[in-house]
Amino acid sequence: MGHRMFVAVLPPKEVREQLEAFLEPRPGLAWTNPSQWHLTLTFCPDVDDWRLDEFTERLAAVARKHDPFRLRLSGAGAFPSVERAKVLWAGIEQAEHRPLHALAAGTRSAANAAGCAPDGARFRPHLTLARLGGRDDATAWLRILDTFGSSEWRVGEIALIDSFLGEGPRGRARHEVVARLPLGPEDDRWWDPPTD
Repeated sequence: MGHRMFVAVLPPKEVREQLEAFLEPRPGLAWTNPSQWHLTLTFCPDVDDWRLDEFTERLAAVARKHDPFRLRLSGAGAFPSVERAKVLWAGIEQAEHRPLHALAAGTRSAANAAGCAPDGARFRPHLTLARLGGRDDATAWLRILDTFGSSEWRVGEIALIDSFLGEGPRGRARHEVVARLPLGPEDDRWWDPPTD
């Protein structure tokens, strides 16, 4: 069995802190760990060790083709439906979907070209906030979560992340960043702020 990996955009510390402050006074759900909040672009359930270098190189090439862009968390939703919610999520401002969709398509192509077999799920930009039993009506929670909007941030990189099931707090997954891949041509990066 290989690595369970995903490619993602990671929100910066200030956005995580804003969302954490918004959720803190709202008990009742087991919110996901803020240190693991991310926007998945591509998920690969089984990546062989020997494919990792090529996968990373292909992702770096994709990242260089995409300019940095601005992003903002806004809105909320539930999978698979509001009436039988298994996942509650924060969304992305509608006008900002295009760069994420382009990055998702590029990273999926990189995964396929490296033989890493991404899952077949349709890309829907979201940040997972909580996991439920699938028998819950999430209407009341979505009314609350839909009022959140983060400050805008500049996305200057994508991350390749290894996910270890059952090794995190409360038996959840533990995430480890394998590579951070800057967006845009190398000669345009001198002004990129550091990321955390």
